[in-house]
Amino acid sequence: MFPSFDLKKDANSARIVVAMSGGVDSSVVAALAARTGAEVVGVTLQLYDHGEAVKRSGACCAGQDIYDAKTVCDRLGIPHYVLDYESRFRTGVIDRFADEYAAGRTPVPCSLCNQGVKFTDLVAFARELGADCLATGHYVRRVERDGRVELWKGRDPSRDQSYFLYGTTRDQLDFLRFPLGDLPKSEVRKLAAEAGLIVADKPDSQDICFVPDGDYAGLVKRLRPETAAPGDIVDLNGEVLGRHDGVVHFTIGQRRGIEIGGQPEPLYVVRIEPETQRLVVGPRRALAVASATVEGINWLAEDQQLVEAKVRSLARPVSARWDGRSLTFDQAEYGVAPGQSAVFYDGDRVLGGGTITSTMAQELVSAA
Repeated sequence: MFPSFDLKKDANSARIVVAMSGGVDSSVVAALAARTGAEVVGVTLQLYDHGEAVKRSGACCAGQDIYDAKTVCDRLGIPHYVLDYESRFRTGVIDRFADEYAAGRTPVPCSLCNQGVKFTDLVAFARELGADCLATGHYVRRVERDGRVELWKGRDPSRDQSYFLYGTTRDQLDFLRFPLGDLPKSEVRKLAAEAGLIVADKPDSQDICFVPDGDYAGLVKRLRPETAAPGDIVDLNGEVLGRHDGVVHFTIGQRRGIEIGGQPEPLYVVRIEPETQRLVVGPRRALAVASATVEGINWLAEDQQLVEAKVRSLARPVSARWDGRSLTFDQAEYGVAPGQSAVFYDGDRVLGGGTITSTMAQELVSAA
């Protein structure tokens, strides 16, 4: 199946704006758009200071990536614009990421970015240019059915990015296009090579774009030094078991870094209390969650009670019941943490999602 842009008009009179990160996916989208005969414009967001950006590798919207995006546009014969969104990105994504960690929560910065500069601002810019759509390299599907537009998982489960796009509004979805949603990555790289794009073999970014070295703790400590203060490690009853060198080094469900010997079973982070710098630990069964409160819901489809919920980007959706405020799992779910996104599905269709603000332990429900 050849990717479609669903332009709703003759391509020769259409204008497509392509969000270009400098990677192979968005570059292929630009090449596919150019093949339609429409007028195509490539747009890249500069999210870092240029002097800092050129030092980075493996991150989108950095110095080398901007150069790669421009080179691809030159190859395709289309104009390329660079928008300076450094200030907006720092305020809307990086600072919020640090604040969430400082509050003992586990943030999802890719969702914050997509809900802010990636879609809200880029969609507005594309409309200002008189575009008929904004196309991106995300691996999701935009499906028109029964007179409405829906967001579906990418057909290749290993590439699906729908978890990060639940905050897309219906109005944005009407304007957006995702031509790679039906393709595997191998086919995308093949298309890049056939088009003679220099990014055909460019590696995918493996880390959060503004932390390409993976040192999240180092970034948060620089921005929020208080998170590096040492504190007590306590058990579920409040008994002190040891000390830690800063809550910034821990997230809910983590086992690594808890150096406490003489325990009958492995210990995991069950709760983080940033006000007192306490780290509450317990056995794995203490991580079992019966339900979670979810706020800031964005619905892309109808509000329904029976859903499949995904609470981590790499987790499988599980059966759950939604009552308008709380998500109750059919079976105890592990690795659920405040700050993470809970995304609701009906099969491959994205219903909506929000942010987890609190959880209820299975042990408390069972004891009631």
